[in-house]
Amino acid sequence: MSIVYLSLGSNKENRLNYLKFAIEHINSELGDIIAISDIWESESWNYSDNDYLNLTIKLKSELTPQEILKKTQNIEKKLGRTNKTKFINGKAKYSSRTIDIDILFYDNEIINSKNLIIPHPNLHLRMFVLKPLLQITSEFVHPIFKKNIKQLIKECKDDGKIEIFKENFQKELLFNLQNSKK
Repeated sequence: MSIVYLSLGSNKENRLNYLKFAIEHINSELGDIIAISDIWESESWNYSDNDYLNLTIKLKSELTPQEILKKTQNIEKKLGRTNKTKFINGKAKYSSRTIDIDILFYDNEIINSKNLIIPHPNLHLRMFVLKPLLQITSEFVHPIFKKNIKQLIKECKDDGKIEIFKENFQKELLFNLQNSKK
């Protein structure tokens, strides 16, 4: 059984519903969710559009990293995501999405394949990932940087707006998900 950390974000239409549906799919298709951070609201990163709602999840899974990638991409498709990040002249061009699910960590593994990089290569640059991650695993040590989440936050230069969102359903949802598998 492996410990996996995921980041979820949504900035289209009913953002809360997309997050909730994604969490339910993750719990039924990937493994058992152990923890869910608060929901955080942040500005779009490196482009101008609707604000995002973000959260992080810690789960136990028997799936391989590649299986998790495939299943998270299928969940994104089920929830209407059609666009993937495009690269123009080697620079990422981001756009709005119904749901975005990123694998942040898979145990302490380091993976660098054609379609999957773990740890996520930009997580240390994004407060909208680090602050929610801190809530569910403050002492986890990044296997490449050899720093915990608190240290990564201190060094992060992302100064975009980020705050806890006023509507948070994750504690009740986590309770219901955990009890539904008993």
